[in-house]
Amino acid sequence: MPLRTFFRVAAVVGFCSLGLPLAQAQTSMYENMLKDQGVITGGMGIGVIDGEPHFIMNLKPELAFGKFGMGLDINLRYNTETGEVRNEDWDQGYDYLRAIRYVRYGYKRNPEPVYTRLGALDAARLGHGFIVNYYNNALIYDERKVGLEFDYDFGIGGFETMTNNLGRSEIFGGRVYYRPLQLATDMPILKNFAVGATYVTDIDPDGYRGTEDRVSIFGFDVELPIIKTDLATLALYADLAKIVDHGKGQAAGVDFHLSGIAGLFEIGAQLERRFLDAEFIPAYFGPFYELERDDPQNNKEAQLHALRGETRGTYGLLYGHILNTMRLTGTYERLDGVPRSGRLHVEAAIPDAVPKIAARGMYDDRAIDTFSDVFKMDANSAARLGLGYKIYPFLIFYMDYLWTFRLDQATQTYKVQSRFEPQLALAFTFPVGGKK
Repeated sequence: MPLRTFFRVAAVVGFCSLGLPLAQAQTSMYENMLKDQGVITGGMGIGVIDGEPHFIMNLKPELAFGKFGMGLDINLRYNTETGEVRNEDWDQGYDYLRAIRYVRYGYKRNPEPVYTRLGALDAARLGHGFIVNYYNNALIYDERKVGLEFDYDFGIGGFETMTNNLGRSEIFGGRVYYRPLQLATDMPILKNFAVGATYVTDIDPDGYRGTEDRVSIFGFDVELPIIKTDLATLALYADLAKIVDHGKGQAAGVDFHLSGIAGLFEIGAQLERRFLDAEFIPAYFGPFYELERDDPQNNKEAQLHALRGETRGTYGLLYGHILNTMRLTGTYERLDGVPRSGRLHVEAAIPDAVPKIAARGMYDDRAIDTFSDVFKMDANSAARLGLGYKIYPFLIFYMDYLWTFRLDQATQTYKVQSRFEPQLALAFTFPVGGKK
């Protein structure tokens, strides 16, 4: 079986049968596994990047204590043909900041009121996702960015914020929400009724300050929780959004979440119906935005002008876990009667389900028309698959496969970049405080 075919099958089978909790993005093999622990991993191996062999050395320390967590990703890749360090990894001062994989406090949408994250934003989302939904600032590997998210819920209201790039002003977004009946009634349904407003802007989609191509989107939303208990929640919601100088769209949906006793299982779902005017794209800032924002062949501006009539569509989200082992998050959206309008986003993990084995994966696909398109790894796909086997408690054989994009300087177009990196790694865990 050819290597590419193997990974197509492995990725799709894995992504459809495993899972990851809602809003916890693909980060590393350890980020969501550590509790009051630290781990230092380092390894050596041979990788293939754009068809060229590289000798790889890396160091990846990670810490988790209380609600805090952080991780670094320091890589040295030597081209075995030229004997030089891969220039794209360390040719800018910003590359040294990229060595910070993440620094976080809490988890998004958990009961804790505060969440913040610095570094890779693999699945940034605001509100119900009608404007920003699973945005990824590391899609183009050699141009991955260091972003920031900060959310705070103070009971009667709160806010969510994000920016994609601390090294250069680009995308800024925020949502504020208010529960106007929080202090006026004790009725559970009315008490948690919320209204929100969102504004997101990309001040420089094409990357050139001399052009005026800013895109801005504002929106409003309402949410009415019908059920809100420790075990189950059910909420109805509606969104309205407008792209400045273009069209507008509306959506109405239902959001459901069920938790098993003692954390035995978790399942959640979101189903949304969309009503869209001409020149409007829902979830404008999505998983492929970094590729589409300045694509000379089919950028976002061109996509907007191509939408000349009213359309309708459907969006669905499913996530959950069983015994906190097999975990899944998956989204799919499609416009009615519009060919190749399907978009898929899936994240999956087996943190410790099988003895000595751990796995994580993320897969995005666009321009889906038929089910078979999901199995095609091409310029419409982005993927990452990591698989680790613990030979000894401190010795791990780890394989990392990435299917991302790079900018071809000669043609100024984005091309697929595939990386396959098997490594033999040492991993040492140690306590860093907190309750034992």
